[in-house]
Amino acid sequence: MNGTPRDKTMTIDDVVGQLESGMTIGVGGWGPRRKPMALIRAIANSELTDLTLVAWGGADVGLLARAGKIRKLVYAFVSLDSVPLEPNFQKARQEGTISEIVEIDEGMFNAGLQAAAQRLPFLPIRAGLGSDVMVHNPQIKTVTSPYADADGVHEDLVAAPALNLDVALVHMNRADKHGNATYLGPDPYFDDLFCMAADKAFASCEQIVDTAGLTVDTPVQRVLLNRMMVDGVVETPNGAHFTTCTPDYERDERFQRAYAEAARGSDEDWAAFHERFLSGDEASYQAAVRAFAEEAAK
Repeated sequence: MNGTPRDKTMTIDDVVGQLESGMTIGVGGWGPRRKPMALIRAIANSELTDLTLVAWGGADVGLLARAGKIRKLVYAFVSLDSVPLEPNFQKARQEGTISEIVEIDEGMFNAGLQAAAQRLPFLPIRAGLGSDVMVHNPQIKTVTSPYADADGVHEDLVAAPALNLDVALVHMNRADKHGNATYLGPDPYFDDLFCMAADKAFASCEQIVDTAGLTVDTPVQRVLLNRMMVDGVVETPNGAHFTTCTPDYERDERFQRAYAEAARGSDEDWAAFHERFLSGDEASYQAAVRAFAEEAAK
């Protein structure tokens, strides 16, 4: 038996080709930060439909909602930070184009991923108790602790259900061809939990490097994903655009404003934005983004 780690390098199309309509897909990153946008753009242009999307959402949710790909959305928030409410998501909510909505507390979301990662049906937590989260999600139950506290009380807790994923999609700064991957910015977010909660996980990255290069001038603890968590690796330079991928680049605020204006505008405004930036493949998108930046700099 060959003990050499296998080469897991893939293309964007390879990843999308492994997805199926009706799947539950978890998207890593956090709002407008380090989202696997190259993969999201490809899904938006695919034939996939009826997806369940699980995310601390940003433009990933917005783009897929506008493209009519989402049947069910599980989320704690959907924001672009400097644009507080993602406009395509706002439009989808107002028009009711997403069939099923599950809005939960951030702590419940985290516990749900942890439960799925540990192959548990739920985890008991206090987050959500006494809030309207429970009112609007009657499917989420409470459990009574079998252990009494110091006062002899058996506490009621929220049974945060596992967020089991068919597929997780994340974006990292660097990865090797085997699936080990590192983040270089200030926050790992919850990308490792997404990968462990999923049957399959795919990581896009700014650059594929030799394994030894993952820890050059970088603390070992920045290696967030190990190869056992990851089924495929895709090199996608600028692939998180227009979200952040610190320190490789920050959020493209000028482009984000253009996106938000088109999303809030008429159907014709969005069609023009889509035609210019989103109608082609990833190379076409990146070329259009460069041209947009050059025009703005004049």
